[in-house]
Amino acid sequence: MPNRQRRQLFLCAVTLTALGLTTSQALAAPAPGPRPWQARHLADAGRQHAQRTRAGTLAPLSAAKADGGGEDEGDEAENSAEATEQFTEARTAPGIVAPGAYGAAWAQLQSIAHTSGSWDHVTGKPYDSDDPRYRDVDSNSSGGSGRVTGRITGIAADDDGYVYAGGANGGVFRSRTGGGRWQAISDRLPSLSTGALNLDGSGRLWYATGESNTGATSYVGTGVYLLADPKHGQFQPGDRVGGAELESTTIHALRFAGSKVWAATSRGVWSHSTTDLSGPWTLEFAPNPSYLPGGADAKDPSAPYKNIANDVAVDPRDPAKVLLAVGWRSGDTYNGFYAKAADGTWQRVTSLGDLPTGAGDVGNVTFAPSRDGSRYYAVDQSPTRLATDPDSGLQGVYVSKSGSPFGPWTLIADKDKLKGSGSALQDSGYQPGIQSWYNQFLQVDPADADHVYLGLEEVFETTDGGAAWTTPGPYWNFGFPCWSIDPAKQTGDCSPTTHSDQHAVAVGSYHGRTSVYVGNDGGIYSRPLDGALDAGGHAKDWRSLNDGTIDTLQFYSVGVGADPAGHGVVVSGGLQDNGESVLRARDNVMGSDFGGDGTDTIVDPANGCNIAEEYVYLAVAVTQNCATNDGSWTTDPTRATSYSVAPPDSALGGAGARFVAPITTDDRNTDTWIAGGRHVWVQDKGFAIRSGDEWKAAYDLGAGHVATAVASSGGTVYAGWCGPCNNQGFTRGIATGNADGTGWHQLALPVDGALPNRYVSSLAVDRADHKHVFVAFSGFSRAWTEGPGAGVGHVFESRDGGTTWTDISANLPDVPADSLRLLPDGGIVLGTDLAAFHRAAGARDWKVLGRDLPTTTVMQLRTGPDGRLYAATHGRGIWSFDLRALGRGHRGSED
Repeated sequence: MPNRQRRQLFLCAVTLTALGLTTSQALAAPAPGPRPWQARHLADAGRQHAQRTRAGTLAPLSAAKADGGGEDEGDEAENSAEATEQFTEARTAPGIVAPGAYGAAWAQLQSIAHTSGSWDHVTGKPYDSDDPRYRDVDSNSSGGSGRVTGRITGIAADDDGYVYAGGANGGVFRSRTGGGRWQAISDRLPSLSTGALNLDGSGRLWYATGESNTGATSYVGTGVYLLADPKHGQFQPGDRVGGAELESTTIHALRFAGSKVWAATSRGVWSHSTTDLSGPWTLEFAPNPSYLPGGADAKDPSAPYKNIANDVAVDPRDPAKVLLAVGWRSGDTYNGFYAKAADGTWQRVTSLGDLPTGAGDVGNVTFAPSRDGSRYYAVDQSPTRLATDPDSGLQGVYVSKSGSPFGPWTLIADKDKLKGSGSALQDSGYQPGIQSWYNQFLQVDPADADHVYLGLEEVFETTDGGAAWTTPGPYWNFGFPCWSIDPAKQTGDCSPTTHSDQHAVAVGSYHGRTSVYVGNDGGIYSRPLDGALDAGGHAKDWRSLNDGTIDTLQFYSVGVGADPAGHGVVVSGGLQDNGESVLRARDNVMGSDFGGDGTDTIVDPANGCNIAEEYVYLAVAVTQNCATNDGSWTTDPTRATSYSVAPPDSALGGAGARFVAPITTDDRNTDTWIAGGRHVWVQDKGFAIRSGDEWKAAYDLGAGHVATAVASSGGTVYAGWCGPCNNQGFTRGIATGNADGTGWHQLALPVDGALPNRYVSSLAVDRADHKHVFVAFSGFSRAWTEGPGAGVGHVFESRDGGTTWTDISANLPDVPADSLRLLPDGGIVLGTDLAAFHRAAGARDWKVLGRDLPTTTVMQLRTGPDGRLYAATHGRGIWSFDLRALGRGHRGSED
């Protein structure tokens, strides 16, 4: 089927940087129900997902694809896992990263001098996903989610109008007005990755770093922090609870029991006193302690998956009694529920009523107690269903009417019951819970133990303890009879909804009005706790709180070009689950001209409305008018304002290209484009390209190898690749040759040679000398990484076309490097997972580039025709820097 139609199928999912990404594409059908090609494709994708997952049930999902096996874009749950794994493996391969790596890099950063100049926030404006200017078949506009920002993974709220929202890799924001007018309050911390946010009984705010939506070890977490006066204060590094015990973990949940706080982490269950904050955290339970750091099996590639804990349920009548939910989402023999026996040891619980306890039935679990102690609720994702059911991984939703986490538990909802409650997925081919390993929250109304909110891909609600359910927050409005593409009706006659993929929830009050707050892949939304429903059973009263003062947008890329209107520039970028953003010079609101995930981007420096946007796996589309609707307001694909121009490798999915695959232009000829999958693809028609058949394969990197970075100057191309790309046999390389397909060869890069055996993240070629090339490496050096050939250093230079290399990392922190950019005066800029750096021409050492850029992942650096440098961050939007502040004028050009 045409790529445009294929792109419209997918549900959405993670990234991360905290580490994840996936997709939310518009189902722009003129009538409810899937079209025949949709149903057929979804069924095929589901079967492929089941087959692949069965093959790797007890292993990381990426492990099953170490041989470069096939991938399909339409396989939503697999796409989510693949995106998560790939973001992570770039930073961990070829081995396991030891605790302390990120903290050590952050400490080193503090001693590095800064250049002059400051960064300006480009995307500090509302981002309207329903912008009628871009209501095209490749956009999600009119889906109903309105103004969005990046993934929100933690929420806390009180009864005085204070709301706290934590971004996946954007830190904590505070609102004093019940949501909106946000202020960042954690930017001084070394980690802005949110695992959980909780207010305790004393009104103190607990911030657990290390987002739990990852597939492997996340080094970005640096522990738990406590803010005693969250209404007025800001988090400081000295606010950390305990020592470094929870550094380099992900934290799924914090739960309070008497004077103790429990933390469910990727390295077991830990506890700490809530009164004496100085002592170390205590490891309460790890099912496989030999796989913890320092253990006999710590270097095993499966170590990150052997001690995952998801939640802790505390008995309201006896805080000493707790039930632990432990297990890797894809299944392992240790998965299950655990409680402490009389002898003080932790033992598996074998009977809880309807709530199953077998290893294959217990995956990602979330608990929620009622305030009065009369009810306990739970949602459970099943590893067995993830491996065998193409439609859903949900085991069920349960209640313990005794109020005890030890039950007995009763099933109150499954995928079929939820599907029939008004779900937008009921006719999609998927069912609720398809991503329940990633999408989960539970919240009980503090005043009514039978009133519960459930978050999966959508928001569900019951007011009678689970006997009946509604869907106040459907996935989107596409497919409902009330939907219309007409911008005069915004979302037709449908009520606005939330963005999809739910992660966090809280209840709070402002001016006497009690609201529920939900966090998802599109930010934070609220509605009255006892809100109203429309005739379709969907909420009439959702309010987006993404007003532009909270920017947690997770960009992969940025592109800049002159605005064809004759003033300023157009800034575009690809986003995790929020499409492609477009911000024109005089806009007060950003729009989205492509839906779903947006990954890499090419923008014409001479005309910023010439845009090439990559969805995933090299599924590239091109527009020459910013993808602005022509005014016909039609779903007819022949009237689209963009064209699918995907290279052939896109059809192979993960076997043919990375989830985020590199695309670029030749530095000396912007009509020559380079794309990297298994092959290095070249096309020379620039934005006039209209078909994927116009790409030519310049070089085959080899079976199982996929490009991670490409660069070209004057027709000389360099391509970095990996394969396998995870830590189970990781291999990398660099190939070089000519754009016309001649002269190609692999550079000699032995595992223990001058270049590390780590992920090649970026390449840059001197415009004046194509043999003068630079390469950047992700991951950590061998001081922190246990793996063959991890090596030392992050940036290397060659003056002979890659025959010999010199390490020019100098004083850079040992942290993953992401993006290189050469400046016309001979200087270099580098984006890393901590900051952006500059090395002046002729200098040895690096400096931190400017001030005021938040501490988050700088995924891509590109220069614009306005003489500014633009940074795409994966958690805090796009920022720009005036290069003239470095002392000389620099005028760069977009690649």
